[in-house]
Amino acid sequence: MPASTTMPAFRKPGALERAFGRGLLWLVRLGVVRGHFYVLEVRGRKTGRTLSLPVDPIAVAGARYLVCARGESQWVRNARAAGEVALLQAGRRQYFSVREVPPPDRPPILKAYLDTYAAEVQRFFPLPKGAAAPAFAAFASRYPVFELIPLSEGNSR
Repeated sequence: MPASTTMPAFRKPGALERAFGRGLLWLVRLGVVRGHFYVLEVRGRKTGRTLSLPVDPIAVAGARYLVCARGESQWVRNARAAGEVALLQAGRRQYFSVREVPPPDRPPILKAYLDTYAAEVQRFFPLPKGAAAPAFAAFASRYPVFELIPLSEGNSR
């Protein structure tokens, strides 16, 4: 059976992963951990409260993207509903509108994401790091991808 039909719609993190994520969130927020990690902030679609979690944005062909390797997560649903997110790193906050990338356009982004962050996300992908971009087409619909479009200072919250 192809991976696209056997993968769950969302791969829930375990208790250890949740604890690690909370710790990483605070370290990134404080600027202790920098590099490729950011804190994603998105307004909850039901509660209106801000949801925060660590993410790894990826740049491909001059654009920046967020990929959810776990599938249809709450932050994905919230980003769709809100239409905008914020990224924080070391106390600096940037606002972006988000545009969901259609599945046929996702393979090169998914390839770049896996190739760049394999140590953290390989377990979520049925292909190995270095696989050709067309191979991602079979399951691209399982991995939400959002293009980050910077909001001008006057348009940010």
